[in-house]
Amino acid sequence: MTASEGAAPQPGLALSPAPSWTQAPYPVLVVDTGGGIVRANPAAAALFSDASCGAWLEDVAPSWLADAHRRIVSQGHGAVARSVRGRHRDLTLEAHPTPGADGAVVWWLVDDTERLTAESALRSEQERTAFLSEASTRLLASLNVQRCMEVTVALAAERLADAALIVTPPTGRRHAFASSVDGGTVAHGFARLDPSSVPGLSEALQGFPPVPSRWIDPATLPDWAVPEGFEGPVGSVVVSPLPGHGVPAGALVLLRRGDRTAFDASEEVFARLFAARAGAALSAARLYTEQADITATLMADLLPPVLHHVHGVEFAGGYRASRETDRVGGDFYDVHPGADPSRETLAVLGDVCGKGLDAAVLTGKIRNTLQALLPMADDHQNMLRLLNGALLNSHHTRFATLVLASVVRRGGRVGLRLTSAGHPPPLIVRHNGTVEQADTHGTLIGALSEVRADTAHIDLAPGETCLLFTDGITEARGGPLGDVIFGEARLRTALADCAGMPAEAVVERIQMLAGEWVGGNRHDDMALVAITAPPNAHLTAVDGHTAGRYTA
Repeated sequence: MTASEGAAPQPGLALSPAPSWTQAPYPVLVVDTGGGIVRANPAAAALFSDASCGAWLEDVAPSWLADAHRRIVSQGHGAVARSVRGRHRDLTLEAHPTPGADGAVVWWLVDDTERLTAESALRSEQERTAFLSEASTRLLASLNVQRCMEVTVALAAERLADAALIVTPPTGRRHAFASSVDGGTVAHGFARLDPSSVPGLSEALQGFPPVPSRWIDPATLPDWAVPEGFEGPVGSVVVSPLPGHGVPAGALVLLRRGDRTAFDASEEVFARLFAARAGAALSAARLYTEQADITATLMADLLPPVLHHVHGVEFAGGYRASRETDRVGGDFYDVHPGADPSRETLAVLGDVCGKGLDAAVLTGKIRNTLQALLPMADDHQNMLRLLNGALLNSHHTRFATLVLASVVRRGGRVGLRLTSAGHPPPLIVRHNGTVEQADTHGTLIGALSEVRADTAHIDLAPGETCLLFTDGITEARGGPLGDVIFGEARLRTALADCAGMPAEAVVERIQMLAGEWVGGNRHDDMALVAITAPPNAHLTAVDGHTAGRYTA
């Protein structure tokens, strides 16, 4: 039997006389044990239009309230009455029961809609803030353009939409793009696209504000704008620019399926906030890539060359910058082969005042100037004079020291012309281990109006080596206490042990000893070049049956 078919509510069960709750601003209902309303204040009557004395609770109130009343009644007197919450029309109500001594229950109803709405909005903002923070961390974790595009579309497709597409500004007539569906595998492409076929995309690629989502008809999207694997019709589209550093980094296209609600205004604003972070990261990655490419191009001319055999003479070089993080510095060397074996090969080793990139820039100028002066390599004094004039007329205030070595092979021996301009004289190690110093001295380059230098003439027998080195080797501080210089005496001793070694082995040996001496201490740039006359070896047969052997 339903409440409407049962006995009428008994007003005598109500609290009497009428308490002060009748004037309360909150809706209040007094309901008897049978579920009948015995009293309702004006606020309750306004909330539930049929709420009046004699009505049944389940006929006028939401089912969740009627069910809660039956549970409290069934639990009997003394049971703990708990508050309940539910919806009524557009409101969220929280109902607080107060059981009476006669079994009736007073229900206090509180409109909780605004509080819950505020809490929901706060949670949403907290989640969005956390997402933006996570996105920024992941986007800035890499300075690789492709990786940034992958992270952007994967995050957007996973958290903001069902699919995401990035389109970059054109390179020539082609656009690079990346897409993801539901945050899955990212697809990359590079093709000719027509941005004008997507409303607002051309403007977004130029950095203009986005058009509202409601202005974009999803049915008009071209096939290339819908990522492969996107199932179902497109129901809503957002196009947002990716702002960069001075120039746009591209545009972000978000797609939502037709069976979901369309993007609202707050979601469009949030998409723009995400796009701003993605654009900054993508722009930074692109700038870094461009700078890295420029640096690599410039470094190709600043890095020391790889030396090898030239016209029957062994050349080997070694370089160590003053800091492990530097690839170039103030020390340099070059080898310029002669036009044919009968012409001299010019080897140059120098040391510019200072360290790091500033010094490396000047080394590049010196190397280029010497390259241009190669036709005058027969006259070391003239080359040094012209180079000195070029440095004095430049905006650089640094000076340099260097040594020139003109090398030519004559029969089994190697002839050298050595000219030092303010640089430590080269050392020669003979085949018997004797170490000699070349008799050449001169003034440094780029400091005085005139330069003077003496040229030494040296002959190397087979297996003998001439070592050019910078003062970074001899002045390297190390040892047990870290304050003793390596010195020329140790260098001579080390070089004596290299008698008969190939040029490359001589360089490796000296570099190893100097490096061990320095250890982890600070040091200047170190550079050295070894010029070795190869041994005259030929194969001789002992007899007609056994293996032959090499003899000098």
